[in-house]
Amino acid sequence: MPGILGKKIGMTRLLQDDGRVIPFTVIQCEPNEVVQVKTAEKDGYPAVVLGFDKLKKPSKNKKFRHIKEFTAIEGDTLKKGDNVKVDIFKLEETVNISSTSKGKGYQGVMKRYHFAGGPASHGSHMKREPGSIGARSKPGRIHKGKKMAGHMGLETVSIRNKVVYIDADKNLIGIKGPIPGGKGNTVTIRKIS
Repeated sequence: MPGILGKKIGMTRLLQDDGRVIPFTVIQCEPNEVVQVKTAEKDGYPAVVLGFDKLKKPSKNKKFRHIKEFTAIEGDTLKKGDNVKVDIFKLEETVNISSTSKGKGYQGVMKRYHFAGGPASHGSHMKREPGSIGARSKPGRIHKGKKMAGHMGLETVSIRNKVVYIDADKNLIGIKGPIPGGKGNTVTIRKIS
């Protein structure tokens, strides 16, 4: 199986015998249910669709809060209704993790792009502003891609790190380092093929 969906719990650390401290993020991956198995003959490509976080009052069409499609790996023998658990991963295995980062609303250029800003003293009226934004009559417009104030955060961010902790009984997996997003955020963990 190429991956699993989970919920971010928070961060903690592992203390090694040699004195090293390894910070890691704990993700709770309740068993994901196989909702659909796609085949090359019927759908044009092999894939597995997983459902995560069962609804308390499922409707006819929606039974899970989150559904994600994963490209199938050769040799997968999954059927509709099977459960996928954290034991598909091994310790020290490198995985891809994607999650939605925290939304920060509308932000200025100093916070969004780390602009230096203007002088802060001696009567300066240009403190946290972007400064000049372009030329005059030629080209008579602002070039595309200019760094300006705007919406920040709430983007899908992917990182790659190692699995440092697995507790199959409690459905917990630990990924080294921080993972984007707040507590309770849905996280996708994919094996690197």
